[in-house]
Amino acid sequence: MQDRPVITTAIPRRRYQIGEFAATLLADIESGDTRRFRYIVAFVPLGQGEPTLYVCAEEGTADEAGGCCQLVLVNEVMTERLDADARWGDQEAFAEQAIRLGVQVLGLQQEQVVRLL
Repeated sequence: MQDRPVITTAIPRRRYQIGEFAATLLADIESGDTRRFRYIVAFVPLGQGEPTLYVCAEEGTADEAGGCCQLVLVNEVMTERLDADARWGDQEAFAEQAIRLGVQVLGLQQEQVVRLL
């Protein structure tokens, strides 16, 4: 995964189970590269150690998107910037949208989203 977030430290804020995937909302993220993340939801297949999908709220500079957070989807085959809006800097709004996107991309529409933490 070419554009995988380089996470040196992060605090898990929420955990979910969606079918055969665990999803974790991360905050207070220290990145090992130049990108700055407000939040990341990482989707990990149960029994595996590495995420196969990330939905990120990447902080832009004042020149990029007016300083808003960019909604970015990263998986094995693509990195796509989906939107730039201040609302992705809000934990509730971001988490809801990130879970919705993950469910759609991973084909988990028939699965129940269970919040564990």
